[in-house]
Amino acid sequence: MKRLAISLLLAISLVGSIAGDEVRRPRLLGLSHMALFVSDLKKARAFYEDFLGYQEPYVLKREDGTDRIVFIKINENQYIELFAENPKQDGHLNHIAFFTDSAQDLREYLASRGIKVPDKVTKGRIGNSNFNIVDPDGHTVEIVQYEPDSWTRREQGKFMPDTRVSTRMAHVGVMVGALEPSLKFYRDVLGFQEFWRGSSSGTELSWVNMRVPDGDDYLELMLYSTPQNAEQMGGKNHICLFTPDINKAVAMLESRPARKNYTRPIEVKVGKNGKRQVNLFDPDGTRIELMEPNTVDGKAVPSSTAPPPK
Repeated sequence: MKRLAISLLLAISLVGSIAGDEVRRPRLLGLSHMALFVSDLKKARAFYEDFLGYQEPYVLKREDGTDRIVFIKINENQYIELFAENPKQDGHLNHIAFFTDSAQDLREYLASRGIKVPDKVTKGRIGNSNFNIVDPDGHTVEIVQYEPDSWTRREQGKFMPDTRVSTRMAHVGVMVGALEPSLKFYRDVLGFQEFWRGSSSGTELSWVNMRVPDGDDYLELMLYSTPQNAEQMGGKNHICLFTPDINKAVAMLESRPARKNYTRPIEVKVGKNGKRQVNLFDPDGTRIELMEPNTVDGKAVPSSTAPPPK
């Protein structure tokens, strides 16, 4: 009996040790940015700055002095990065990024879950800690920790004019070929929480909304089953900007001198989620969705039960 008791104590101790060694996921707080390849930096700047009303707090240059990456500031934590380079994959999508309060802890957590991570967290040229991972569809996902001495925090309180058509990036959308691997990656490993599914046809699932575990921003998984052309990729890989009054936002855009260079119509529609929205497209065809945060009647639209594409 004494030997049995000792064996049980050892077993309990071993289980407790294993549980104690489990690496916990640190907080993942929200969307940091979406990075896009742009074919003409001058035209892209005109769209995001002169038309949408944003400003750029800083630029990263090449060795020859030309601009390589332009940062478009949405708010203190959110940006759009414009890469003056040729697209490499996924249309004009370069990468998406989320921010955390501990990049090092998150790197260790991901490694413990079998995700391929770099050997260490590094600091980027603007001074924030970061590292990259790759999701099941090959999208580069950057993890960012904003540092007190970074350029991001250096420009706190600046470059946020009243001309901004929106002050919050609510979500980004990325193309997903198979839903289940993405759910395992974003939900089971990173801790994202699914809260709504939508279908454009009513017979086949079109997108799944996944909220970051420790914030309000979300990722929209854009499903597809057939090869996508450049126009389709630009529509699926997109940025959503919240605006409290879509009609006021449209009137602002219509009044701007840069409107004459935007040749597409600006139409307010009600989406499948019951919210008023407008689809704009940058010079390379990337969709910028302006959307109200609430449904038109104040009632939630039921989540789609349609099956994902085969």
